[in-house]
Amino acid sequence: MVRHQAYEGVENSMNRQVPLWLWAVVAYLGVLIIGTADWLTGYELNFFVFYFIPVSVGAWYLGLASSASLAVLSALVWFSVDFLSGHQSASHFHAVWNTTTRLVSFLAIGWSVFRIRELLVRERKSTEMLRQALSEIKVLEAFLPICAQCKKIRNQQGEWQNIETYIMQHSDTRFSHGYCPSCARKALKDAGLDNEKD
Repeated sequence: MVRHQAYEGVENSMNRQVPLWLWAVVAYLGVLIIGTADWLTGYELNFFVFYFIPVSVGAWYLGLASSASLAVLSALVWFSVDFLSGHQSASHFHAVWNTTTRLVSFLAIGWSVFRIRELLVRERKSTEMLRQALSEIKVLEAFLPICAQCKKIRNQQGEWQNIETYIMQHSDTRFSHGYCPSCARKALKDAGLDNEKD
């Protein structure tokens, strides 16, 4: 339950509380605005890199499929603007090559931004889970005065406690009692139940 809430918190912080439809409008309108500016300035000024912006916005906020559609739209808009501005290629091959190169570039940028966001979300989720786990751990971090004879520990109030009680109060450790082999032999000998002959 706590971990699921941590995942949702990370996702919500990444979305920045802006509706997805608004990001879609910004991204698709961005392609058209950049295309218009590209057309108005002519083919001598290259606006190629500015198409990366809406493709990146789509990848970050809308996902990989939207990013791919924005990449295709950007390539088509770029090709149309290049054609309408009067740029003449030496052959159809050059026009197809340039458009395909741009399409691959847009797709690569979209995939890269999507992957970066995915890794960032995963890292934030891991950090949140680690922070949650660390908050649940009680750690013994102190200089503990301990009796050399009975092994009781003096607590912060100055009272002497059994080591088991002290550790159980300051951590999630539980104890089970038993005898080590040498103590078991000594207890049997002290009780007169030792069968060994001296």
